[in-house]
Amino acid sequence: MKQKFILIISVALGLLAAAASRAWLDAHERKFRQEYERLYKNAEKVAVVGTSRQLAQGTVIQEEDIGKMTVFAGDIRDDAIRLEEYQRIIGRKLKNPLSARSPILWTDIEGGRTRTRTLSDDVKEGMRAVSIPVSGAAAVSGMIRPNDCVDVLGSFALPNTSSDGYSETELVTFTVLQNVTVLATGSDTFRTISANNRQASNYGTVTLQVTPREAELLVFAQQMKGKLVLSLRNQSDTSFERDLPRIDFDKVEKELQELNEARQKMRRSHSI
Repeated sequence: MKQKFILIISVALGLLAAAASRAWLDAHERKFRQEYERLYKNAEKVAVVGTSRQLAQGTVIQEEDIGKMTVFAGDIRDDAIRLEEYQRIIGRKLKNPLSARSPILWTDIEGGRTRTRTLSDDVKEGMRAVSIPVSGAAAVSGMIRPNDCVDVLGSFALPNTSSDGYSETELVTFTVLQNVTVLATGSDTFRTISANNRQASNYGTVTLQVTPREAELLVFAQQMKGKLVLSLRNQSDTSFERDLPRIDFDKVEKELQELNEARQKMRRSHSI
């Protein structure tokens, strides 16, 4: 009985000691918070770039991987990435793994702060950038801008052997590529236009993002006797026209009335 009583007393004393310790810690924590708020009440805060989730080494950073973090100006490191600089790290690789909600430093980025972002950073993996000479009407009167989507049409003088054996050329127009992303117009990219807050300048070339096979096709098409023309699409339009015919004089003469009737029918349906 005596041992049981001693055990109960020991447990009670232990609980009292734990409660007293918790109360002491809470009081000191409140005091620390009050002092912290007093000291930093008017301190300047700075927005820096942080991680929105855990990122592994070698991750190619995308916008959804980063977020805003607010820190005191006195605590900011020299290699911290300011929020207004976040575009400079999009598409670049991480040298180090980072946990969620931690600041991203220039020392974590391959190439660091001094590396300048170039057009190659905007080209998706497995794709290529190819420039073609287009201007004026061939570029929709200069209205095409980086990040637009276009179709590439070509008109070429192709050899055609007549039934009597004579070789002659025939003008043919057909769609070379559909739904291609424009990376740059002249030397302007979407990034450079946005960074400088200005309109795109005049241009004589358009740089397209294509697959390696499409790149070969475009280069070959440029060497043929003819002309490439761009057709602007709505960015949300991802449709693909199958079995588009080659257009020559006979095709135009045969189907001109049918095409015009189809156009009028489409306009009437849209006006309803």
